Amino acid sequence: MEPFTVLDAAAAPLDMSNVDTGLIIPARFTRKPRRSGYQDYLFHDLRFRKDGSEAPGFVLNREGFRDARILVADRNFGAGSSREQAVWSLLDYGIRCVIAADFGEILEANALKCGLLPVRLDAESCLHLRGLLHAEPGARIRVDLAAQRVTGPDGVAYGFDIPPFRKTCLLGGLDDIDITRQHDAAFLAFETAYRQRYDWLFDAE
Repeated sequence: MEPFTVLDAAAAPLDMSNVDTGLIIPARFTRKPRRSGYQDYLFHDLRFRKDGSEAPGFVLNREGFRDARILVADRNFGAGSSREQAVWSLLDYGIRCVIAADFGEILEANALKCGLLPVRLDAESCLHLRGLLHAEPGARIRVDLAAQRVTGPDGVAYGFDIPPFRKTCLLGGLDDIDITRQHDAAFLAFETAYRQRYDWLFDAE
């Protein structure tokens, strides 16, 4: 997992509340193998018309927002089913941080485990940031995880909270398997001692 330290990048405003996981990635795409890449499925039914052409009104299809790595949403982002593919599609598109007033609980947990930073700011601050982004497509937002600070295009800074354990994991680029592997020496010591104490269990090997 790529470490998350400081992200200074273009941001896109998503002026929608209750963006559920079915909008983030429609269910018909969730059986695709992980290795195939999920960027084309992100907001598929919002980004594309039925004939496959781009929907010109959708924010990520507009100049200045196509290469956004930060998404500023509204309330209740990621509610709905527990599909982890919603997070994969955001990450594969290039988005590493979503700022919103609140998140679906399961999506928020999946995001933190996969390297996507969900930042909770109050609804008024999210509205202000989206207004700045609309006024200047391509404007950048800076997200400093160590300092737990978001700085908008106008230089105004906002603090945010994150569980200390998940902060450590993101800063170090550690997923759950990496965390477990940190205890390899302890596992090996236990196995060795166990075999020595109960050697009769392993006589048939």
